[in-house]
Amino acid sequence: MQKMIQLKNTVKCKKNQQFILEGAPVNGLYFIQQGKAKVLKTGIYGKEQILRFVKDGEIIGHRGFGIGKNYTISATSIEDTILCNFTNEVLNEMLQKIPSLTYEFMLFYAEELNRSENKVKSIAQMTVREKVIDTILYLYRKFGENQKGFLNINLSRQEIADFAGTTDEQVIRTISSLKKENLLISQGKKIGIKNVSDLKKEISEHNYFLNS
Repeated sequence: MQKMIQLKNTVKCKKNQQFILEGAPVNGLYFIQQGKAKVLKTGIYGKEQILRFVKDGEIIGHRGFGIGKNYTISATSIEDTILCNFTNEVLNEMLQKIPSLTYEFMLFYAEELNRSENKVKSIAQMTVREKVIDTILYLYRKFGENQKGFLNINLSRQEIADFAGTTDEQVIRTISSLKKENLLISQGKKIGIKNVSDLKKEISEHNYFLNS
């Protein structure tokens, strides 16, 4: 295991730097060593849809591994980020020689499938307001908050919209409304939740999304 870890490639990305290009030849998997990134896919008319956000210890590029020669997604750093890259050859050898790693990958793929299915349901069944609230709660669960009560990730309103499946104008209006209702606080790009329980109640009928 230790010998194989030494075969990793370290990639340093500046903020907003793309390191996986959709359609490019697969070059193994990337693990976030430090930082944050977003995973995207190009939709109809070239519109980008953010599939998920990733942080320290998480994987990017797994959707292209083992099934094709090209990446089906793109990925861009949200802040200065350090990545570990394992080529296809090294990763295949690791999976064959380390059963526990193979098992962890199986669990990861199962969780990823569940998350994807829930995302499809949310887009189909939630109102715009509910989609924005669901996205903010997802970011809270994933990244937590700082001492000032703001989420530990700063996203533009457009990025929130691209994940929620709506427009930046609708995100702006929804956040403004939630602030007036004393459910959110904001300062520039920063967003904070005044009371998590109260915000969850706003989408309680969709309780199967709250832990996805």
